[in-house]
Amino acid sequence: QVQLVESGGGLVQPGGSLTLSCAASGVTFTRYAMAWFRQAPGKEREFVAAISQRHGSTLYADSVKGRFTISKDNAKKTVILQMNSLKPEDTAVYYCAASGTIILSQMRSHSGYAHWGQGTQVTVSS
Repeated sequence: QVQLVESGGGLVQPGGSLTLSCAASGVTFTRYAMAWFRQAPGKEREFVAAISQRHGSTLYADSVKGRFTISKDNAKKTVILQMNSLKPEDTAVYYCAASGTIILSQMRSHSGYAHWGQGTQVTVSS
C-alpha cells in the first residue's frame, strides 16, 4: 500500500523559507514521478512542482519558478520542496503526489497522480 506523509509546514514571515518533505512507503521509489500541489481556501488545487522518475527532470509553476526547488532522495524515499522568498500568496495546504505511470507532458495535471498525502499547511504572514 502506497503511503505519502508530508512534513515541514508552518507559519513563516514574507521573504522567509520553509522546507517541505514527503516520505514515501510501499513504492519502488525510483520508478515514481513525484509532485507537489497546493490548495488555498476557496481555490482549486494547483500544480507547484514535479520531478520525473527516470531522469529527474523538473517542472515548476510560473508562480514559483526561481523561488522553489524540488529534489528527490532515492535512498531515503523522500521528495523535498525547498521554498524561498515566500509570499503571502503561497499560503495553502501543500500536497505530495506520486505516480508510477505518468509521462512528462501530464505532470502538471493533478488527475495524473494516483497517490496523495494528507497535506501540510503553509502560512505566510507577518
